[in-house]
Amino acid sequence: MAQAPQAKVPTPVEIMAGNNRLFFQMVVKKKFTPDSKFGFLSVSSFSTSYDNAMNDLDLAIPVLINYNIYKNFSLVGGSTINNKVGFSPLVGAQHSFSNKEWVVVTIASLFLNSSKNMELFGIYEYKPQISPKTNLYTRLQFLYIHNTQENYHARSFLQLRTGLKINALNFGLGANLDQYGPEKLFKPNYGIFVGWAFQ
Repeated sequence: MAQAPQAKVPTPVEIMAGNNRLFFQMVVKKKFTPDSKFGFLSVSSFSTSYDNAMNDLDLAIPVLINYNIYKNFSLVGGSTINNKVGFSPLVGAQHSFSNKEWVVVTIASLFLNSSKNMELFGIYEYKPQISPKTNLYTRLQFLYIHNTQENYHARSFLQLRTGLKINALNFGLGANLDQYGPEKLFKPNYGIFVGWAFQ
C-alpha cells in the first residue's frame, strides 16, 4: 500500500512594525529527506530603527544541523552570527514537538569560541481553533546568552505575540523586549505584526 505523502513543513516569515523599530524574522525547519534523521533549522532575525541608527541594528543568523537521537530529541551543531556576540561554531541539544495546536522548540547550546557563551533559545506557539477558518495565534519566544568566560549577561530577549491565524496568514499585536550586555540595556518595542507561512 502506498504511503500518504507527508505534509510539507511551512516556512514562517514575519514583519512587525513597532513604536521604535522594524523587525523581520524567518524560520526554516526542514528534514534532509522525509525519513532522514538529519535536519536543518535556522531562525534568522533582523531589526532596525526607523532612522537607521547603527547602534539599533540587530542581526542574528543561526545555522544548525540536527540529528535525531530519540523521538523529539536531537543533537545540534552549526554556527551563529550575532552582531552583539560575534560569530561562533556551536554544539548543543534540541527538543521539538508540533501538532495542529502546538509548536514547541527548545535549544540549549555552547559556543565554541573564547567567550564560551552558553545559549538557551525557545519558541512556543499555541494555535487553538476558534471557528472553522480561524485560529487564535499566540507565541512566546526567548533567547538568553551568558558569557561564561567572564560571567556576565551578553544578550537576551523575550518576544510575545497574540492575534489570529487564518490559513497561512497570522496577524495581531506584538512586543519585543530586548536586553544587551552586562548592564542589561533594555530596548522595548511594541507594535503590530503580520506573518505568512510559505509552503
